Amino acid sequence: MKKLTEGIVITEDSTAEELAPIALAVNDLLVIPVTMRSKNKKGVRVEKGEVIDYEYTGPVLERALEENRVIRTTPLTGRYARIPVVVAPIRNEKGEAVAALGVVDVVGTVDLGAVFADFPRVLEQIKTGEKPKIL
Repeated sequence: MKKLTEGIVITEDSTAEELAPIALAVNDLLVIPVTMRSKNKKGVRVEKGEVIDYEYTGPVLERALEENRVIRTTPLTGRYARIPVVVAPIRNEKGEAVAALGVVDVVGTVDLGAVFADFPRVLEQIKTGEKPKIL
């Protein structure tokens, strides 16, 4: 595999300014708040296409780095307290966590029971070709 010689490289010492383009791209794609930090330096918080904070850290980012695993939780403290989040470690070639990327967990905020309550009826309607009933 060819090694990168130019471009974006993420290390345990990446600065918030170095991580910002990645966090901004994820924010553009998902249109939800994004946080990112490296293992040894604070990172960024991005919302609505803008970097809001270049000195950001949070308890779930720190935990994902420490435990080197994806974490889905609702933090009790920090900027996103009581909001479901998911944070994934970014690993080097040795499998060590060198950074972490977090987003608000949109799926965790949705009442799936309510969303899919009509799902069986919709599937049956599609199978039978039945016209939708207007309430």
